[in-house]
Amino acid sequence: MDDYPLLNLFLTMLFLFLWVLWFFLLFKVVTDLFRDHSLNGWAKAGWLILVILLPYIGVFVYLIVRGRSMGERDTKQIKESEAAFRQYVRQAAATEDGAGGSSHVNDLARLAELKDKGHISQEEYEKAKAKLLA
Repeated sequence: MDDYPLLNLFLTMLFLFLWVLWFFLLFKVVTDLFRDHSLNGWAKAGWLILVILLPYIGVFVYLIVRGRSMGERDTKQIKESEAAFRQYVRQAAATEDGAGGSSHVNDLARLAELKDKGHISQEEYEKAKAKLLA
């Protein structure tokens, strides 16, 4: 450790960080290529060949040429994911509430129906009812 100065350690860590950052950019570019529906297959293949054969130059050229649309696609995907999540929550809440009523009321009605049909005993009905009302 005596023959490896602190500045060299700092530079090594900096180069390692830049190397990891470059890999992150490389994977981001490749996934963006396959996610972009506006490019045809030949354009995607051309960009992929450029990125593989000349990795540093290819990634930087891609970021310069298509960086803005890359950000727009990311924003669009985030908005679509958020809208899908909100729709799922609305559907789950509607299923939970039924026709606007409380889920406990619906569950109690189902329990009473099961008891009336003889599928569960009075004791099972009381236990399930106590669990719902607790």
